Amino acid sequence: MKIKLICVGKTTSSYLIEGENEYLKRLKHFTSVEKIEIPELKNVKKMSENEIKKQEGELILKKIATSDYLILLDENGTEFNSVGFSKFLQKRMNSGAKTIVFVIGGAYGFSEEIYNKAQSKIALSKMTFSHQMVRVFFLEQIYRGFSILKGMPYHHE
Repeated sequence: MKIKLICVGKTTSSYLIEGENEYLKRLKHFTSVEKIEIPELKNVKKMSENEIKKQEGELILKKIATSDYLILLDENGTEFNSVGFSKFLQKRMNSGAKTIVFVIGGAYGFSEEIYNKAQSKIALSKMTFSHQMVRVFFLEQIYRGFSILKGMPYHHE
């Protein structure tokens, strides 16, 4: 199984880039992981929120294959604890999905087209985090999920 993490915009803070790289390196022991950054749109001040979401959605869809299992990180999605998330990952792997795609959207969320294509939505918290920080948090949770599945001592109950 392969995991793709699609993110709108670039991570700019060096400490966050370092965190992302650390968890991407750790995840290589479990599965193939690819982080894809969608470039931020230009001239967004002249665009409505819906126009921004639509254009970002078109760019995201270009990175997704029809056979991919699409999961959005969305404030209205299902919340998991770490063990529950590991079970969710196991279920996806058992389903035969070759590629699971997680998407972290832009500041305004996702277009209707992206919502319609998604098979699942996950919420990390009821709190709001910067899109750049979410990347590190979520990569850590994917790593934690795999370490739970492998019985490693990383996670403590």
